[in-house]
Amino acid sequence: MERFFKYVLPLLISIVALMEFYQVLMRYVFELPVMGLDELLIYPTLWLYILGSVNAAREDTQIKANVLDVFLKTEKSRLIVRVIADVMSVTVSCWLTYWAWDYFKYAKRVWKESPTLYIPTFWAECSLFIGLTLMTVYSGYYLLKNARRLISYAPLQSAEPLLQPTKEL
Repeated sequence: MERFFKYVLPLLISIVALMEFYQVLMRYVFELPVMGLDELLIYPTLWLYILGSVNAAREDTQIKANVLDVFLKTEKSRLIVRVIADVMSVTVSCWLTYWAWDYFKYAKRVWKESPTLYIPTFWAECSLFIGLTLMTVYSGYYLLKNARRLISYAPLQSAEPLLQPTKEL
């Protein structure tokens, strides 16, 4: 999966940048606006945002405000907070995925088309359901991983003296 994101995300951002550059060049330099380019831009942009979010969920690098970590002294207490946060993440992710599934079914049933180019908008709208499903899977993975760490947590033993008394013969 890492290889997929390594190539797809830079490709999508390059496409978006080139399309925007072309639009600005044509509109403001040559004063010839390109009709429909804004409609085409929606597709790689939505997929870029959604797949970028999936990648952040996969790497567990979402922006977090771990304020409690400053006040918690033990690793076990930090792990407990992490598991609670993971439970909340999975809960919210499941809820949003449920709503995205409803929207996915609606988009498939209605099969809207863009106003100028008549491209089915379903291909952009389905990104939300696919992305949220993957984010839920990754959130669940990190919940299980951290819950296992918490369950099998063994506190550090008290430090034993480095020099053991020796018996004299």
